[in-house]
Amino acid sequence: MERLAGELYLVPGEGNARFPACHGFLLRGSDTVLIDAGMGLERIRELDRQIRIDILIISHSHPDHIRMAYLLQDRHIMMPKESPEEVSDLFLLGERFTGSKEAGEYWARAMESAYGVQAVRPPDARFGDGDVLDFGAARLLAVYAPGHLKDHYCFLELTTGTLLTTDIDLTGFGPWYGNPEADIETFHASIHKVMSLPYSRVCSSHRLPIEGDATDNFLTFLQGFVRHREAVMQICRRPSTLDDILAVSPLYGDAFPDKFFQHLFERNMSAKILALLIRDGIVEESGGRYQRVSGEVYQ
Repeated sequence: MERLAGELYLVPGEGNARFPACHGFLLRGSDTVLIDAGMGLERIRELDRQIRIDILIISHSHPDHIRMAYLLQDRHIMMPKESPEEVSDLFLLGERFTGSKEAGEYWARAMESAYGVQAVRPPDARFGDGDVLDFGAARLLAVYAPGHLKDHYCFLELTTGTLLTTDIDLTGFGPWYGNPEADIETFHASIHKVMSLPYSRVCSSHRLPIEGDATDNFLTFLQGFVRHREAVMQICRRPSTLDDILAVSPLYGDAFPDKFFQHLFERNMSAKILALLIRDGIVEESGGRYQRVSGEVYQ
């Protein structure tokens, strides 16, 4: 555990906070509060042994953020008001994140067996956009930031000016929008909303904190949208089906360990990109094949 500022601490995720892990954030005020539960089994157990956790806040319902919440099921749990009831059933959650019952069953079994993910019980309380969660020495402004997921939240700790951007994670991959409910343009707007807040440091769920002005980091992250579009457009220089695009793996570089998930999420992301390219007159679709007709790129 490492102090960030005031009574706010970083609890590093195992494996450099790469999926299926994420960083957690601990606030010590009138209650001891943990934001997200994906740091790893032993890390959460040891933290709770040393400093009993009173409240668990879930920033959004992705598996790396709820992964070990079951360890704290007897504590006060808070979730976004947008989090649906599916979060309490791993198979329904899988269907939500994959778009079909069959794929959802695979998702649920894989998340549980490979990564130890379990569903979260229904929350004791919910928060919404603009709510201030007051814990005495620490005060969290809840900032609704959808696009990555419909129930995705960031937080501004008002006492220290620390901005917790959760899965606006500022990593090299760029924005991730692989679930059916994710939306590129909503995600883009959320990033601009969050980066305009008055902060003194930025901490995401999957990289080390950034002290001071993080504008360049945000802008580089936003360029990920453009990089993804250009990669898909490059393939569409000749007529290509969605399967042709996936065979090239323009977003993952065929590096995702589980090929079922790679294919599923890359298909979703590529389809969202293609929909915007068609709308903007950059790509045309005919008979299931996509071809580039303009060189314009959305910024």
